[in-house]
Amino acid sequence: MKRYLLLFSLFLLNSNFLFSQTIYPRVVGKPNPNLDKKAGQFIDVNAAGYAPTAYTPTQLVKDILISSGTNSCVTPTVTNVQVSPNLPATNANRSWGYFHKGTTNFPFTDGIILMTGRASDAGNSYIDVNTNISVGFNVGTGSDPDLVTATSPSATLSDAVILEFDFVPTSSQVKFNYLFASEEYTGSFPCSFSDAFALLLRPTAGGPYVNMAVLPAPGSGPVSVTNIHPANNFAGGNMGCAAVNATFFGGYNTTNIETNFNGRTVPLTATATVVPGQSYHFKMVLADAIDRSYDSAVFLEGGSFNIGVELLDPSGAQLPEEINVCDNVPQVITASVSDPNLLYQWYFNGTAIPGATTNVITAVQPGNYTIEVTVPGNPCPGTATIKINGGTTPLAQDASFRLCSTPDITTFDLNNAKPLISPTPNAVFRFYTTQADAAAQNGNFIQTPANYNGTDGQILYVVVSDGGFCSKTIKLTLIREVTPIAEVTSTRIRVCPGESVTLTATGGVTYLWDNFTGNGNTQTIPVYQTTTFTVYAIGAKGCKSLLPAKITVEVVPAITSPLMDVEMCIGDSIVLDAGAGTNYTYVWSTGATTQTITATQLGIYTVTINNGICQELFTVKVLGASSPFFTNISYENNTLTAIATNPSINNIYGTLEYSIDGGVHWQDSNIFTNLTDNTTYNILVRIKGTTCVGTVEFFTLAINNVITPNQDGVNDVLDLTNLKDFNNFTGSIYDRYGVEIFRFSKERPIWDGTIAGKRLPTATYWYKFNFEYKKSKVQMNRSGWIMLKNRE
Repeated sequence: MKRYLLLFSLFLLNSNFLFSQTIYPRVVGKPNPNLDKKAGQFIDVNAAGYAPTAYTPTQLVKDILISSGTNSCVTPTVTNVQVSPNLPATNANRSWGYFHKGTTNFPFTDGIILMTGRASDAGNSYIDVNTNISVGFNVGTGSDPDLVTATSPSATLSDAVILEFDFVPTSSQVKFNYLFASEEYTGSFPCSFSDAFALLLRPTAGGPYVNMAVLPAPGSGPVSVTNIHPANNFAGGNMGCAAVNATFFGGYNTTNIETNFNGRTVPLTATATVVPGQSYHFKMVLADAIDRSYDSAVFLEGGSFNIGVELLDPSGAQLPEEINVCDNVPQVITASVSDPNLLYQWYFNGTAIPGATTNVITAVQPGNYTIEVTVPGNPCPGTATIKINGGTTPLAQDASFRLCSTPDITTFDLNNAKPLISPTPNAVFRFYTTQADAAAQNGNFIQTPANYNGTDGQILYVVVSDGGFCSKTIKLTLIREVTPIAEVTSTRIRVCPGESVTLTATGGVTYLWDNFTGNGNTQTIPVYQTTTFTVYAIGAKGCKSLLPAKITVEVVPAITSPLMDVEMCIGDSIVLDAGAGTNYTYVWSTGATTQTITATQLGIYTVTINNGICQELFTVKVLGASSPFFTNISYENNTLTAIATNPSINNIYGTLEYSIDGGVHWQDSNIFTNLTDNTTYNILVRIKGTTCVGTVEFFTLAINNVITPNQDGVNDVLDLTNLKDFNNFTGSIYDRYGVEIFRFSKERPIWDGTIAGKRLPTATYWYKFNFEYKKSKVQMNRSGWIMLKNRE
């Protein structure tokens, strides 16, 4: 009868709904027939092997649903747990129980299920697509007045399922996670059919219920099939009505075969503001609308029902149980409960922190921070703990890393960039190609940093960490350049000493010379000795050639010549020798091209010597030679010794020879023996082999130094008659006191041992005389002593 009333009521609305319940059977994605009995295709509901499957409703609420259920001090705050229909945990037909995701992708790991049919039919194994989930089974309950009041259904409700309990929160907020699933997500039913569902909360002392099963967006309405669905049905066709709040629709059952329901919402959070310490009554209730065949269910996530204290960050977001803090950055932590009637105490690693008696604390070091919030009169405080893990962020900076590629080196070794990025010992580096991956610090980092084929100008994002959670992300700019190959040339490779060459390097943009400063490609330099020049080529991006270019400039030996200015006696000739050398050729100013020439004239001669690389001009003067001259002549015991000087300017004419017979005979010795006393000789000296002759007259003066004026004819007088014909002949006799007692002259050249005719006593007397040769004008001087012996 219900079906016919439904069809009639829908006929006027839309012909598409005419046979909705008959035409559109339950639609669940059909798995492979070979897999429909395979474990893991569906969630586990009240399945053996899970201890909570045998839990009572009270145990499920305290130990599965409530997040702090393991805290024994919280247990007394949850009371009066009831479920309807109140079938025991051993009854396979119960509409409540425990679910676990098993190996599926169901969004909740485990929790509590309430269903308007048999709860175990929600999962475990596949139920044929043409069969309702709980075929032949109804819960058997009627409507619920609180559900009717909260949802104002347009049709009769039946098969109501209820879970309710009392609790006392220690927080100002209560919340939990859930999702809603239904068989009504089929055909066009979402346009008009929706089982009733509400999550109701009110003070235990009384007052109206607040429905927590509403969408979070303002004005979005309650959680129901008709208020959450897409525009297309399961088969992809138009549902017949516009999409409503489709972002909260979790999807039809297609490839993810997790439950036997046609569709479900996304995970949702039910939130309500409460007064800490005040008792509240919570009631979860859902029921079938119109028909009893199409069931719905609510899944409450285990551990998500929080009635205690939460710790919040400065933005008000709930903090996790552990946070990671680097470099001891202060963390402001706020307890979610703020009430002047509550008592607060913070603890650090189990020890009370003096003065920390508000709901806010600033944590400045790693460790465990716990707050106790006490409701006056309640011996069980609400607690919340957060663990702060500390770490140190390594020093890091943006850097550039250059690869100078060669045929053998084509990839970057990013390990070599680490010292450029961070000086921190033991820092851990991960190189990412995208900033998004670096920000996420996911596994998409470069797995082979020692062999990375990067491009020029590419930016890598490097996460530098302490090996834990403290890290800094920097940019590493890759610079890639082909290693230049240096080459160098010279204007000449063989030069004369001191000759300049210009060296030109190629292959780079700038250059590094070993021999010079500056980085240009040319260098001009005089070369004095054989030198090898080296230069490295530097690329535009700083890459240096692996090897330098080298070139050797050879300095050939300097052209030398033994030529020097010489003297030549007029009328003589002299050989000028330019000297020998490797590859020497000659051009004389006389036109001769031989190594030597014979000069017969005084003057200046030049010769240009060329060795095939360079040439040199040499000049030599042939000067008139000065004749040698005597500087001293001595005569004693019939032996004459002549001392002469060679005034020539070089040693070519350094050998002298002598003659005493007017040049008839010549000898190398300057000593002549067996000469006659008191005889004038014409002594000659010449440079051997030349016509340069010096001459001097010499009188072989012989004086007897003893006179005995006794008239015996032997040594009676000192006779200088042979000197009177010489120019400027003068002389004197002196006694031992230096008194002149006799003066010689041309007229009186003889001293007879007297003074004024008077004999002088026997004694030693001194003489001194001089004369000048007539031809040479040479002044001769002679002095000595003479013994006078007179007989009395």
